[in-house]
Amino acid sequence: MTQPKVSKPIDILLVEDNPGDVRLTYEALKEGKVLNSLQVVGDGIEALAFLRHEGAYAKAPHPDIILLDLNLPRMDGREVLAEIKNDPDLRRIPVVILTTSKAEEDIIKTYNLHANCYITKPVDLDQFINVVKSVEEFWFTIVRLPPDGV
Repeated sequence: MTQPKVSKPIDILLVEDNPGDVRLTYEALKEGKVLNSLQVVGDGIEALAFLRHEGAYAKAPHPDIILLDLNLPRMDGREVLAEIKNDPDLRRIPVVILTTSKAEEDIIKTYNLHANCYITKPVDLDQFINVVKSVEEFWFTIVRLPPDGV
C-alpha cells in the first residue's frame, strides 16, 4: 500500500485523564508512519475550550481527529461527544472513542451520539500500543479526513 502524501502533520486531540494512557498513546504515535502532532487535555471542559479556541486555547490547532475517553472528570466523554456532534463547526471532526468501558449501554449511546468508532482499551501494554497503531494506520493512511475549516 502506498502512503498518502501528507503536507502537514495530522493534528490529534487526545482527551484523556490517565497519565499512563497519555504516555502510551504518545509513544505509539511517535513510532508511527505518519507525521502527527498530539495535543492532550485532561477533561471534558478543557476539551471543549480547546475545540472552541477559548482562553488558554485561543491559538490551539483545529484537530483532524479526536481520541476521546468516556470516563473523564468535570464533564464526561459522552457529554463532550454530544456537544461536538451538535456544533456545526465541530461535528465533522472524527471522534474515536478510546475507553476502558465494555458496557453495551456505552457503545450504543456513543454511536447514537454519532461517534465514528468505539474501541475498548486493552489492559495489556503491548496490545494497547497495537490498538493505537491500528487507529493510526486506519484513520491516517486509509481514511480521507475532512479539510480544515469546512
